[in-house]
Amino acid sequence: MASTKDVLEHHLKCFGSGDLKGILADYAPAAVLFTPDGPLKGVDAIGPLFQAIFAEFAKPGAAFSMKQQSVEGDYAYILWTAETADNVYEVGTDTFVVRDGKIVAQSFAGKITPKG
Repeated sequence: MASTKDVLEHHLKCFGSGDLKGILADYAPAAVLFTPDGPLKGVDAIGPLFQAIFAEFAKPGAAFSMKQQSVEGDYAYILWTAETADNVYEVGTDTFVVRDGKIVAQSFAGKITPKG
């Protein structure tokens, strides 16, 4: 069974390569992703969010910078910044709860400023 560190590393690798199938495989079927727009429940609800994120980060000039990464037991935390053609992510933070090798809960918060 994958450790929390293994799941986080796989998740970040899939994010970096735009691997939708791989990133969704990290989630338990009933996982909950808490966002500023409300919770997304289940892989079917989480998928469209990543489709949109991958489309945005696939545009030329996108940059992502990891500022902090911590793992403690079943919990993982990342702090990052990014810039795309559409937005400046002044700060982004994700917290993950991993059980039995799958993400069961995640929260995301960020300060995102649209360009133009």
